[in-house]
Amino acid sequence: MDGEAADVLGAVGPRLRALRRERGITLAELSVTTGVSESTLSRLESGQRRATLELLLPLARTYDVPLDDLVGAPRTGDPRIHLKPLRRFGMVFVPLSRRPGGTQAFKMIIPARPEPLEPTPQTHEGFEWLYVLNGRLRLVLGEHDLTLPPGEAAEFDTSMPHWLGSADGGAVELLILFGLQGVRAHVRAGARPPRPAG
Repeated sequence: MDGEAADVLGAVGPRLRALRRERGITLAELSVTTGVSESTLSRLESGQRRATLELLLPLARTYDVPLDDLVGAPRTGDPRIHLKPLRRFGMVFVPLSRRPGGTQAFKMIIPARPEPLEPTPQTHEGFEWLYVLNGRLRLVLGEHDLTLPPGEAAEFDTSMPHWLGSADGGAVELLILFGLQGVRAHVRAGARPPRPAG
């Protein structure tokens, strides 16, 4: 068995235990429902018994979940992307890229507030490019205090003190490209001028 398969099977026990506890079912009740002995279920959850199709099928039926969910298999055939929002500093970040390292893409949502926040500029390593989708963004960058309406973009070195917030207290949605090592976004606007003949 290769390492990836062993990792997948090794994670089955804790997943089964968490699912059973979440449903409020005892091992004895689960044994009656599935027809699998209580000791086998206990060993399966603790990782002392390898998961087999014969054991997992009655569990999937009892919990009414796809077999793939029990083993944590990657989803196939479903074109939807399941994004998990992150909450940081009172804002919501939806990761749009999954590749470790390099440039990371996020949709950022700054929620509406009755009173706009006071800027608290921060610095960190990296380079950021942003594009305002909705709302009016207040960007404090060094000594500059800018308001960006929908359709405007900005690019800056994050080692410069900066802060992002709502310009008027309304919600703001934007796209962000962030490069940890100062990777800049290359943007071309319009066609290149023709080269001189000769």
